[in-house]
Amino acid sequence: MAIDDASHRIIADLLASRTGQQLTESRRWRVSTALSGLFREIGIENVDQLACMLERPGEYRLATRVVEALLNNETYFFRDHVYFNTLANSVLPELARKRASTRRLSIWSAGCSTGQEALSLAMMFAEQSGRWQDWTIEIVGTDISGKAIEQAQSGVYSQFEIQRGISVAQMLNFFAEAQGGWKVSDKIQAMTRFERQNILDFPPSPGKFDLVLCRNVLLYFAPETRRTAFDKLASGLASDGFLMLGAGETVVGQTDRFEPSGLGSALYCPAVGKASQPRRTVENILRPAAATG
Repeated sequence: MAIDDASHRIIADLLASRTGQQLTESRRWRVSTALSGLFREIGIENVDQLACMLERPGEYRLATRVVEALLNNETYFFRDHVYFNTLANSVLPELARKRASTRRLSIWSAGCSTGQEALSLAMMFAEQSGRWQDWTIEIVGTDISGKAIEQAQSGVYSQFEIQRGISVAQMLNFFAEAQGGWKVSDKIQAMTRFERQNILDFPPSPGKFDLVLCRNVLLYFAPETRRTAFDKLASGLASDGFLMLGAGETVVGQTDRFEPSGLGSALYCPAVGKASQPRRTVENILRPAAATG
């Protein structure tokens, strides 16, 4: 089904204004598929009809449902094992050394989707209980998708979701059967907190994290919006902390707030001597109606 250019622009502008994400040509093909369920619910057949409805006054709730449907919430437990191996073998030991006096770690999973990344981190700590005994571990997951955050807060995952990335031993150790699937254990859930928030807003509390994971999120931003995102990430990271990006992402040529850490190709640290510089605010990049989080 062909998508009328005017209708495409309406959908693209909506996504950009609410999230900062671009609906590029490479993502345009999946619009109708992503919205097919919504089409059936509201009794329409195509994007052109949807665009007409969105142009009517008072359709904020429909617009929110459209944005939720378009967001890419693909994730799974221990996604990209090599990254978690790097965290376990290099990053966390280094942070343990740096925080030996306080015995406290704060981690931010930015763009956490339905929570598997944050819970995978919590399981890593639980599996190394001897090393982290008497430490306070706080893992905060944020995502702009309210639907994704609701699932993360519930801690309940389907059999299919459970089988993606974790072993049978981990399933039995850290989950219990529950209505609707498997529920994460209290021990793991106690280490995590999930909040609905736009990465382009201010970082969540406590604000100065030792480790920030922002994987496969910045790919969807325009260059100027991406620079703003890096500024926000930098403001939420401790001066001696680490930022982990996804395989297709880099700070090189994108921002002067970070530099390679030397601990891995996906790991970065705050650039020495680069204090926060005034930049265009999110409100200048996005439309005023964009203030969602």
